[in-house]
Amino acid sequence: MSHHGDQIESVLCRALQEVLSRGLNDPRVRGLISVTGITLSVDKRDATVMISVLPAERGSSTLHGLKHAAQHLRTEVGKRVRLRRMPRLEFKLDRSLKVEADVLAAIDRAVEADRERTATPEDADGTEEQES
Repeated sequence: MSHHGDQIESVLCRALQEVLSRGLNDPRVRGLISVTGITLSVDKRDATVMISVLPAERGSSTLHGLKHAAQHLRTEVGKRVRLRRMPRLEFKLDRSLKVEADVLAAIDRAVEADRERTATPEDADGTEEQES
């Protein structure tokens, strides 16, 4: 992708995040929605918008609501961004943040299990003797 394409993706990302932060009047679109990235097609007519939704349980319903509101969102972003042709928006869930959080949690569990396994009996009961 060219430098110009990267700039367009960045501007679209900020503008879309601003529109989403104001909220939509759709009961399906709930939770904390973050735009994690945008990828433009080569001809710049289509934009794939990667989103993350917290809590994760609301991801599929929020995605459905955003797909339904895609034309409205395209219009609102178009009011904030000056482009010759505003790309069509296609929304997809970005599961990489959830996977990353799961990996970090597994690492934390492994570190804690290692600490428990290598702990001395004095460390475990908190009654370590002090030398005078």
